[in-house]
Amino acid sequence: MFWPMLAIALGFLGIAVLGVLAIKVFVEAQRLGRQVTTTTQRINRAAEDLERAATDLAATGDALR
Repeated sequence: MFWPMLAIALGFLGIAVLGVLAIKVFVEAQRLGRQVTTTTQRINRAAEDLERAATDLAATGDALR
């Protein structure tokens, strides 16, 4: 009777450990998704700033001609 009880207890413990690890993975995936979103927004803002600066530079170059 001891071995079947031990097997059930260890099986439950294994499932509990996998559940905790799954929650950790989910939380880290959410955090990574937020970082990717933030980085994408920063890249888009930098691209818009670069485009604006290039337009201003081109206008200045045309004015000098």
